[in-house]
Amino acid sequence: MPITEALIRNAFLHGSEVALTEINPAVREEHGVTWSEFDLVEPNPAKRYRREITWREFNEQSNRFAHLLLDSGIGRGNKVALLLMNCLEWLPLYFGVLKTGAVVVPLNYRYTADEIKYCLELSDADVLVFGPEFTSRMAEIADAIPRVRDQYFLGEVEECPAFARHLGGHLVHFAAEDPCIELADDDEAAIYFSSGTTGFPKAILHNHESLVCAAETEQHHHGQTRDDVFLCIPPLYHTGAKMHWFGSLLSCSRAVLLRGVRPDWIMRTVSEEGCTVVWLLVPWAQDILDALDRGDINMDEHRLAQWRLMHIGAQPVPPSLIKRWKAYFPNHLYDTNYGLSESTGPGCVHLGVENIEHVGAIGVPGYRWEAEVRNAADAAVEPGSGEVGELVVRGRGLMTCYYKDPAATEAVLKDGWLYTGDMAEVDADGFIYLVDRKKDVIISGGENLYPVQIEDFLRAHDAVKDVAVIGLPDERLGEIATAIIELKPDHVATEDDINEFCLGLPRYKRPRKIIFEDVPRNPTGKIEKPLLRERYGADRLVGKESAR
Repeated sequence: MPITEALIRNAFLHGSEVALTEINPAVREEHGVTWSEFDLVEPNPAKRYRREITWREFNEQSNRFAHLLLDSGIGRGNKVALLLMNCLEWLPLYFGVLKTGAVVVPLNYRYTADEIKYCLELSDADVLVFGPEFTSRMAEIADAIPRVRDQYFLGEVEECPAFARHLGGHLVHFAAEDPCIELADDDEAAIYFSSGTTGFPKAILHNHESLVCAAETEQHHHGQTRDDVFLCIPPLYHTGAKMHWFGSLLSCSRAVLLRGVRPDWIMRTVSEEGCTVVWLLVPWAQDILDALDRGDINMDEHRLAQWRLMHIGAQPVPPSLIKRWKAYFPNHLYDTNYGLSESTGPGCVHLGVENIEHVGAIGVPGYRWEAEVRNAADAAVEPGSGEVGELVVRGRGLMTCYYKDPAATEAVLKDGWLYTGDMAEVDADGFIYLVDRKKDVIISGGENLYPVQIEDFLRAHDAVKDVAVIGLPDERLGEIATAIIELKPDHVATEDDINEFCLGLPRYKRPRKIIFEDVPRNPTGKIEKPLLRERYGADRLVGKESAR
């Protein structure tokens, strides 16, 4: 069953129910009015604080875009790229592409003009839809992407650049009925790009079976029903947000797209929209807890009793963070999800809401997934042995290939298994603990150091908000562990404070260098370690004290 069938079913059975709500708190604050007053003072739909569509409207918008593409000769074998901030139109356009049999290509909204051009060329994109935030970047390359035959602008008609067509003005002329293009499970469906923390991203091709696998995995793990409301904050171009939303698609439940990550915006949206399931990245959860600690957020002013599940993915989760979270939200179910774009995002390994006593682990194989940790001899490590190996996964959600890169595909897909490049170990109960990326392992004086283990330890310090550990060159040891530490607001710590705290680590694991700076993360929450290695590759003086 292609993923589009779920949308068609929802529109048929529950067409009048709200499918998606978009919340833009910045607009609300810009106008200085309450939600109830907002529609009276801001008639422009594109700039309203709150917008929503029903399942019927969602499906009809997808159908109109599908007919527009088909009418211009786009269908099976073609690629359609989306370069948009999260918005109400994002998912209908995504499904419109799928309904033609073409491949949808979501693009990272942080890409530079050169990166956009690179990804359009790598994916063989024929059509591009972009929003007003990207007009200047597209103007730089508009004449340098000859394969892209049509560029559509999603925004105000008067802002449409000369090199593009206004999408809204075209869509209204096309039929709202389904185009009825027959799709198969093994048909190509989507190209996602790797997160780009290792240079230019790879193009990851998935078929319709992969997308359905992700939907079924998510809905099975978190038990969404029609009564749930999912708060979606991460970017929809990434598999993480999209595949978690697929649980709402299967359960025909409403999702809220929040445009912003401020703690007060998140809490207010949960309260006002009645959100029951919220997926956070570690920095956002940390920011919420810090705001609660400071008294910036008063939980008594919010309606939170309906919030049943908080889950986190995209990176290792410090146990200390979840301990703090449960102190404020003792009734929350908690889950963590591990995944890669190559495995249709999160869920191939997950902790499970029933296993919170194993917090710190990424978990066990997900629903209908297999996972093993294999040593250098390609044999599964013995649970409880403490042996570190590479995590490999197998399931229906694996990518078809790296598009146009058979060598890279062959390097990671072997006998139906995906070799993730993540180093892990398995405890005696079968729970998998992520140790680090294979390429991030630090070899210092012949010892293998796994930065994630050191980072988890340092995050337990009261003054530490975030931390990244990297290896820097050293003449004697080869590499030394270096900790880049971001302090909590209004907290002070010195290098001596951190070194004293690290006495709790084995001597060989203690960082040899401390740097007090902000920790850069990409939009999916992953630490940008290549950027840090480049930034701090040369020796620099480190201040003895910092308060941020």
